[in-house]
Amino acid sequence: MKKTVFMDRYPVYSLELLKSEMRVSTIKEIVEYFKEKIKNHPIATFIAVFDHYSHTKALNGQIVEGLLDAQNVIFCFGQAIPSTKILAVRPRSIGICEFEDRFIIDFMEPPREELYAVMQEWVKGLLK
Repeated sequence: MKKTVFMDRYPVYSLELLKSEMRVSTIKEIVEYFKEKIKNHPIATFIAVFDHYSHTKALNGQIVEGLLDAQNVIFCFGQAIPSTKILAVRPRSIGICEFEDRFIIDFMEPPREELYAVMQEWVKGLLK
């Protein structure tokens, strides 16, 4: 996974996966895969799937060239509220972008290191 700092402030992890090296072949299958991972996690709760592509297209917004679809799987690992500020970094979102030959999976760094490891494992689990 590659870590970048998006817009000079948001730590984002990304993995580009060629469709030929994946266990699944559609964005719908990837969404269902993540929903299952969330369902089976002891503290994660699935919230929703947001069709980011359709939303942006309906607004006539800018869309990166070659993008075929973009979905966000929204969920939460929250098991405590130690501060009001924790709500600013919850819930979590995994972005799934589809191109002709690949998918790009992105997520923002979670506040707890062990949750990064969980999310990284989930994303890498898409490989054959």
